[in-house]
Amino acid sequence: VGYGIRYEYGMFRQILENGFPVEEPDHWLSNGNPWELARPEYTQTIKFGGHVEYVNDSNGVGHYVWCDTDDVLAIPYDVPISGYQNKTVNTLRLWSASASNEFSLEDFNAGSYSDAVENKNNAEHISMVLYPNDASENGKELRLKQQYFLASASLQDVLRMWSINEANDFSQFAAQNVFQMNDTHPTIAVAELMRLLIDKQNMPWDDAWAIVSQTMAYTNHTLLPEALEKWSVPLFEKLLPRLLQIIYEINARFLQQVARKWPGDTDRLSRMSIIEEGDVKHVRMAYLAIVGSFSVNGVAALHSQLLSDGLFRDFYELWPEKFNNKTNGVTPRRWIAHANPLMTAHISEKIGNDWVSHLENISGIKDYLDDDDFTQRWHEIKQQNKQRLADLVKEQCRVDFKVDALFDVQVKRIHEYKRQLLNVLHVIHLYNRIKKGDTENWTNRCVLIGGKAAPGYRIAKLIIKLINNVAEVINHDPQVGDKLKLAFIPNYGVSKMEVICPGTDLSEQISTAGKEASGTGNMKFMMNGAITIGTYDG
Repeated sequence: VGYGIRYEYGMFRQILENGFPVEEPDHWLSNGNPWELARPEYTQTIKFGGHVEYVNDSNGVGHYVWCDTDDVLAIPYDVPISGYQNKTVNTLRLWSASASNEFSLEDFNAGSYSDAVENKNNAEHISMVLYPNDASENGKELRLKQQYFLASASLQDVLRMWSINEANDFSQFAAQNVFQMNDTHPTIAVAELMRLLIDKQNMPWDDAWAIVSQTMAYTNHTLLPEALEKWSVPLFEKLLPRLLQIIYEINARFLQQVARKWPGDTDRLSRMSIIEEGDVKHVRMAYLAIVGSFSVNGVAALHSQLLSDGLFRDFYELWPEKFNNKTNGVTPRRWIAHANPLMTAHISEKIGNDWVSHLENISGIKDYLDDDDFTQRWHEIKQQNKQRLADLVKEQCRVDFKVDALFDVQVKRIHEYKRQLLNVLHVIHLYNRIKKGDTENWTNRCVLIGGKAAPGYRIAKLIIKLINNVAEVINHDPQVGDKLKLAFIPNYGVSKMEVICPGTDLSEQISTAGKEASGTGNMKFMMNGAITIGTYDG
């Protein structure tokens, strides 16, 4: 089972206004989803706010109670995920937020119409938009709510199913369950599972921690320290007071372990603490994930090595056995067979189609390297794919790409470390060469750049504006002609990539060395015959 949030609006739709990127809502559920099945019978209640009290039960046993909370309902929708010709269908369960008390008749009758539906609106905000802008405090609060909403609903669902099947016997739970936390977004799950086991299942701390630390696994996706999520303690205390208590206890026990390993090393204690000290204290979510997990992995061999040597070195020195590598990948079934049907048919005509699900068998085409008919048809297919890409650029950008030119492509999220700025500076350099008449042994080049910038990331948006300004000059200079073209394709996404990667000659992977975790985008280019220019990176 996979878990996620059923967002009403997906990643924003990007349009360009005078070359500057503007976000529009992408209401991907406007026409419904025929593949999903609502399962309201499995609705979970998610707590926010309130306060924590320590009370004694009827037996005189003390325990913590999280009370006076603002509750939100998590309603599940199931989507079947079918395997490729393997008779397997898994479930993706997506949670939609709804108010526990949607409507106040008293407020409505008093004329306070907006107040009457305030609870409904506040709850539905949680599953309204994917990646809301977190530049404001309200945005940060919504992000944290989303993360806890996902973790709590999913863990409650797993415990519900286990309790039914195993009659509340958790002795084998750790042997049969693993929770894979994909980056820091769901790492609040470490503290939430502790809460559910201690507060709801009445487990002693040590028993609960044994389960948590044997079932949680953390995948890191970034080497940028600033991209590792941290939440302010005041915000945590406001939204999740019981979770903050548990995190403080996890941290206290963890730091005792660090102190035993390195007695007197206060600098190390400060570096490794889950709670970052300062004028405003913060919870370091990646550190919580590492402390609570039995496995910590990067997503490429180099990336995993850099995690151990640099970003998480202190933790590696404490727990080297936790750290390992799991290289990311993409499926050739989508990124060759579906995206490049002409090449797929050409290959399958010679070696059969078993390679589609067993990619190692693609090596069979080596037997045809000296077959002139095979290689000539291969070249023709590439030209047809380039024409398909040229047609897309013409439609989207109103720029003419000629298929006999080199198609030089960089498409990915716009970020300073990904260095689209370096790319456009190279384009300016090429333009200056043309203007100076330095075109001996020249290869005509069509440069395509695409990607979305986060709504609050102003520098990234300015880079897009620069690309479009440079394109406007180059593409309308009669001295340049077909020697050089530049286009920025708006609203880059998977559907566009299915056209872009088969038509690309040169794939630009020029991120600042040591900052790119993995290279799944480039895998798509490589599988379709593009040559890579890039830094040595994940």
